[in-house]
Amino acid sequence: MLKVTLIKSVANERETIKKTVEALGLRKINSTKVFEDVPSVRGALKKVDYLVKVEEV
Repeated sequence: MLKVTLIKSVANERETIKKTVEALGLRKINSTKVFEDVPSVRGALKKVDYLVKVEEV
């Protein structure tokens, strides 16, 4: 399991980055979600790795 926290704003990011963060269910800074460790989630997290903090749970 992966615990993902949004740590930076998506305000000045490209539209594709905003949509990826939204698809992960992260709305506001410091919002947190838990995901299963699957390749599709890993790919989305790699795309936005500079905006989020990922922890193994």
